[in-house]
Amino acid sequence: MTEAGFDILVVGEINPDIVVADPDPAPVFGEVERLVGSIGLTVGSSSAIFACGAARLGLRVAFAGVVGDDALGRFMLDELASRGIDTAACRVDPARPTGATVILTSGADRAMLTALGTIDALDVDALPPGSVERARHLHSGAYFLQGPGRDRLPGLFAAARTAGRTTSFDTNWDPSGRWGDDVLDLLRVADVFLPNAAEARRIAGTDDVESAALALARTGAAGRSDGGPTIAVKLGPDGALAARADGTLVRVPAMPVDTVDTTGAGDSFDAGFLRAWLDGADLRDALELGVVCGGLSTRAAGGVDAQPTLAEARVALASRAP
Repeated sequence: MTEAGFDILVVGEINPDIVVADPDPAPVFGEVERLVGSIGLTVGSSSAIFACGAARLGLRVAFAGVVGDDALGRFMLDELASRGIDTAACRVDPARPTGATVILTSGADRAMLTALGTIDALDVDALPPGSVERARHLHSGAYFLQGPGRDRLPGLFAAARTAGRTTSFDTNWDPSGRWGDDVLDLLRVADVFLPNAAEARRIAGTDDVESAALALARTGAAGRSDGGPTIAVKLGPDGALAARADGTLVRVPAMPVDTVDTTGAGDSFDAGFLRAWLDGADLRDALELGVVCGGLSTRAAGGVDAQPTLAEARVALASRAP
């Protein structure tokens, strides 16, 4: 696909998920022990699940993140490597534990408890020399979970674009509830922004998701001559939409699927959308591949075990054709 060493360099958080799956996974306090359907350890974190999805779709992926010197950190590095992801730019911090998220999922809904550990420890200024130059595209996940290096992400994106690379990011939820304006600095140097509907509405400050997407596209385009970023918004059971600053607005429906677990569906959507976008697809086709990859990823517990190959996604796409 490119003369660069990798198609995508992912910079972001890297931690496992501990998934508690049951029709009613809620704990009962007072030292009550409940039996649940299953508890599993799997690849977690927006950035890592995205990386696995992109690699599953045939992209060459490198990852830069931080783990602790512990069993959870080794688990994550081994899991990424087993999926063909280059982890040479990952760092082991002996002073902090690997972060982790406990997910309580009923299949249709979920709640999450996260211990940061090394999740916010990545400093993009400490990336190995040449990391960005070796990749065709730069992606960052979980913007609001990034720590001291967060304010340097716009500079990294700007440098990547100056070097002829394209860029994308996903914010995920803001646990602080502040939804700060600093994310707009990253938007102004991004080629693709991939929020879900709730995130788009909060960042744009408007309740209508289409208006939010268009407002974000126009904000990101200010002062640019390239038309600004594409805003691809995940709408869950309502599919997805994409907006551009020129008023372009495209919507596609969701893919019907028997859902087991929605963990990581948005990250799998990101992987599908960017696979098509990097291949030069138009917005509708990129959205279609995104919703198919997101939908298929929900067929198993956890975020990575049901992620499709490109061939599997194309079969599903063909079944959606009118």
